[in-house]
Amino acid sequence: MNNKEIRTVKEIRVEGSASGKPKISGYAAVFNSRSEDLGGFVEVIKPGAFSRTLTDGADVRALVGHDSNQVIGRNKAGTLDVFEDEHGLRVEIDPPDTTVGRDIVESVRRGDIDSMSFGFIVETDSWNTEDGQEVRTLEDVELLEVSVVAWPAYQDTEVAVRSMELSKKEVVVEPEKVDDSDLRLRLRAYEAKK
Repeated sequence: MNNKEIRTVKEIRVEGSASGKPKISGYAAVFNSRSEDLGGFVEVIKPGAFSRTLTDGADVRALVGHDSNQVIGRNKAGTLDVFEDEHGLRVEIDPPDTTVGRDIVESVRRGDIDSMSFGFIVETDSWNTEDGQEVRTLEDVELLEVSVVAWPAYQDTEVAVRSMELSKKEVVVEPEKVDDSDLRLRLRAYEAKK
């Protein structure tokens, strides 16, 4: 798995479910949206980039912070639903009633954690230059995992937290935007070390 790459999207929420248990949902990837600078290039995900791997029945896990010791859902166990829609890669997680599950639900609900991410291996991509910027387009990827994370690579999405009461009313509460430029610099330095 030394070809594994990770990208993050800032769109996640906690919702109530019919069972009364919390559900974490959002987008782990957004189509046709440019990432932040990933070290000399930006990236765009083409619609359908996940179709093959999802159709082939990939065994995808939902993790916290890309940590394989903190599994909060799995599609083969029926606790994770991952699918493409017109917006991107939609994720719905039924977190476990464990310390990790309860902690991540509370962190998302409070707005401390506000992003999702995905780990993948590139099958097909293309490169071009637009306005002097190198642009990589992900056309087909092998999806390995989705994660709830604190560090976004894609800034074009919004974050919302919904309680069960707000979910019933279809009201979305958006947290304030924060300047995370220092965090992005540290993330780039961290990724460069890998």
